[in-house]
Amino acid sequence: MTAFVRIEQTGAPTVMKLVHEDSKTPGPGEVWIEHSAIGVNPLDVTQRSGQVPLKELPSRLGLEGVGKVTAIGDGVSRVRIGDRVGYVLGPLGAYATGRLYPAERLIKLPESLSDDDAAALLLKGITAEYLLSSVYPVDRNSRIVVYGASGAVGQFMVSWAKHLGAQVIGVVSKEASLERARSAGCDEVVIFNPKTLPEQVSEITNGKKADAVYDGLGRISFEASLNCLRPRGLMVSFGMTSGAPSPVEVSTLNSKGSLYLTRPSLAVYTADIPEYQMRAANVLRAYEDGIIKPVARHKFALERVEDAHQHLESGQSQGAVILHP
Repeated sequence: MTAFVRIEQTGAPTVMKLVHEDSKTPGPGEVWIEHSAIGVNPLDVTQRSGQVPLKELPSRLGLEGVGKVTAIGDGVSRVRIGDRVGYVLGPLGAYATGRLYPAERLIKLPESLSDDDAAALLLKGITAEYLLSSVYPVDRNSRIVVYGASGAVGQFMVSWAKHLGAQVIGVVSKEASLERARSAGCDEVVIFNPKTLPEQVSEITNGKKADAVYDGLGRISFEASLNCLRPRGLMVSFGMTSGAPSPVEVSTLNSKGSLYLTRPSLAVYTADIPEYQMRAANVLRAYEDGIIKPVARHKFALERVEDAHQHLESGQSQGAVILHP
């Protein structure tokens, strides 16, 4: 038997229900994974709440899992029974004690990485990797603004960008988060205020402003973020914790200095399997080299998934939130 989380409708955390069913036999190209740790991510919350539409209901939840392969289907050669593996994205359903999963998207884990830390690393690390390497290639000449610099993804982005030599300005929501952002490596940290942020960024950069702004807030920060950019700078709107940004007039980008605007998706940047595996390898290498350090700080049993979502939505997290089957 296996247990998994299912929702019949979107809404508050109470819509999540634990359901039991028989374990399944892997088909061609599939494996069965027995989970040991499950990552909880903001996208899970927005899918559950209905902010990000699901393809259909009822639906399972969860995009990140870690565990051992216990059965394999025909045609599977890249993993064997007993392998420790992790994954991100693919079919929904990580909130489960075990599940079927496509073998080609499995990531083999090094012995040096614990299961809990792997569940705190993979999705957030790959997010940081594609944002810093592909959406805007950060290097030692870059000046960037990173929202959520004290959060799980933000801390990875800050420490990795500093390793690449960039000047990093972190943005946090409250004074209690300042020290975590500084510890991650920010050159400067400011508390978000849309009225003062552009002036602060200009002052910190001696009037040069930022080459790129990584904005995970969305609606309330969009205009301020645009105003933090130098001419021909790049606005990276990759989250929406305050709601989706409002539509923007194309002429606005022109009037503010021929700006570039992108709304990237992790799914698009990992849809190609070789690219996905390359990004995962880069993340594991960065972990081994000590560039990024996962912190699995908040742990909940699978049956307490409601509490895990409430905790993530509260804004009180000081590291990754994970579930234990």
